[in-house]
Amino acid sequence: MVRVWILGVALALIAGQAWAEVTVTFYAHPGARVRGGYLLFPHAYVHAEGTVDATGEPVDWSAGFTARSPGPQLLFARGGGVVTAPDARYVGEGRPFLRLTVDDATWHALKARAEWWNSPEGSVYDLRRRNCITFVADLARVAGLRTAREPSMKPGTFLEATAALNPHAAWRDEVETPSVAATPLVVVARPAEGPAPGPVR
Repeated sequence: MVRVWILGVALALIAGQAWAEVTVTFYAHPGARVRGGYLLFPHAYVHAEGTVDATGEPVDWSAGFTARSPGPQLLFARGGGVVTAPDARYVGEGRPFLRLTVDDATWHALKARAEWWNSPEGSVYDLRRRNCITFVADLARVAGLRTAREPSMKPGTFLEATAALNPHAAWRDEVETPSVAATPLVVVARPAEGPAPGPVR
């Protein structure tokens, strides 16, 4: 009877440790997607979910970096950038390329680094050299991953190459997903009428 009790406690502890973890997934979103008359941004982003081991705090967090004021002017000049939280529908439309489980320290480091991208120093947006891909690449390195060559304007191509460098974290899915590897970043002006949306719909 004692042995059964000890075994039950041990299994409960193992199960608890396996459950109390944060899983981080890196996504690319198909480009040129319009909803409500507005082009959707960002085209690369990260989503974390799970539970912080030390505190039991639940985690459901998404972040991507995009231009504060998307428009054709970004083809010629830098602008302000902002870290946004893509909604669940937007995340669900993306294609995952990398997934890994991180410890509490790495999770906190990821959040802190994402917050830095909203600082005066970190929030500079450059369509060709400092965009949503640069953001996810930075977070991938914080998570301990190797990253493909930058800069890039093709989120799927970049994440696909990065996944090849990190086979232990490469996404594996038996269900075929639409390819977004060759989809470049696109910037268009907002429609002249209607209220201005947030950075991500």
